[in-house]
Amino acid sequence: MTDLPRRLSVAPMMDWTDRHCRAFHRALTARTLLYTEMVTAPAVIHGDRDRLLAFDAVEHPVALQLGGSDPQQLAQAARIGADYGYDEINLNVGCPSDRVQSGRFGACLMREPELVADCMAAIREAVDVPATVKCRIGVDDQDPQVSLFATVDACAAVGITVFVVHARKAWLKGLSPKENRDVPPLDYALVRRLKRERPHLTVCINGGVGSLDEAVAHLDDADGVALDGVMLGRAAYHEPAILGAADWRLFGMEGADVDVWTALDRYRPYVAARLEEGASLTSITRHMLGLMHGRPGARAFRRILTVEAIRPGAGLEVLDRAAEAVREAEARRAA
Repeated sequence: MTDLPRRLSVAPMMDWTDRHCRAFHRALTARTLLYTEMVTAPAVIHGDRDRLLAFDAVEHPVALQLGGSDPQQLAQAARIGADYGYDEINLNVGCPSDRVQSGRFGACLMREPELVADCMAAIREAVDVPATVKCRIGVDDQDPQVSLFATVDACAAVGITVFVVHARKAWLKGLSPKENRDVPPLDYALVRRLKRERPHLTVCINGGVGSLDEAVAHLDDADGVALDGVMLGRAAYHEPAILGAADWRLFGMEGADVDVWTALDRYRPYVAARLEEGASLTSITRHMLGLMHGRPGARAFRRILTVEAIRPGAGLEVLDRAAEAVREAEARRAA
């Protein structure tokens, strides 16, 4: 079983962390662990597997996140994912969407810790790569100090050792999925207590982390507790350039930041290969709109990628024009 780097990861985000997004993030950071969007176990078993699961070798290390609550289905889907080459299989016990609730998976499973443990035991038995859990601290009127520990302890009892905890409750009644990302208060202290009281487990924290400075602070052991990892979500998507400092700041690798220009150069061969396969440029560049955030020319960069990438036959020249708009704006600012 591989020992994956966990000090920093990018969260699974529906409609965002597809293969193009992950390859783009990899151009900025070599070590950060990347996650797929959640894919349901039935979709993996019965759907178009290549469309759902195919990824480029540059993405490693990359984890597959599954949704479901049937242990046999999850085991089968996990085997398929491992055969595709994923480095980890993760179970979603945190998504609060209506569609997820109706399928009896996601955050509502916080109410059924023994079922989660059965699912994880089946996944762990099915694959040789790490089997991990991403959960909330509770749902609705649950006491998080009870629900979080119940879920973690049940899974630990069947041999699961890695937990990514979104440090908020999910309110399945009364809040939308979007509101569930912001409205329930964060309880970082509870996640730190979990690590303090279960020091043998690998505990990573998620929720509301907006920068690498905040990530580093979570990994600090000033209170005698050192969390094992931090998962970035929307901050990494909307301002991806922050990932350029991850390898040296979080993983201790030698070297300077990966700047935006180096990242673009690294990403070009991937973009060219996907265009050759018939992918549309806009499906690739939609994940790059925040790359120049805060720089002169950022608005022009976004406009070119948004407007010109949708045109039939759009290719790498659009990406080049967008980058040149930023270079020109920066040159004018410096003059």
